[in-house]
Amino acid sequence: MQDDLKKKAEELEQTLQAQMNLLKSDSQDWVKVGAGVFVGGLVAFGLVSAFKGKKNKKTKKVMAVLEREGLLDEEIAEKLTAKKQSGFMGRMAAVLIPMAIAYAKDKFLNNYLQSQEEEDEA
Repeated sequence: MQDDLKKKAEELEQTLQAQMNLLKSDSQDWVKVGAGVFVGGLVAFGLVSAFKGKKNKKTKKVMAVLEREGLLDEEIAEKLTAKKQSGFMGRMAAVLIPMAIAYAKDKFLNNYLQSQEEEDEA
């Protein structure tokens, strides 16, 4: 009886150890993916802030020159500081929404046609 319990305990320990090893290897993969996503986000943030900073510096220089010359009024200042184009998300939505609709339509039609074929066969 005790031998059976000891064998079962050893088997359970081995099973637990195998599950822990599997969990560790899976978590390492997820950590690598997460690190890649994080680094990509940092690079994208750095690039966006670098290009955005250049535009803001040029606008400030132009506004300073116009103010020095006495040509800066509220209308010109508003035009210089107004946002001229849609943001990143707007452009991504314009690209991704038609792609998502086409993908969904393709999947739906394939499933619909397969179900029709199965009904015809039956």
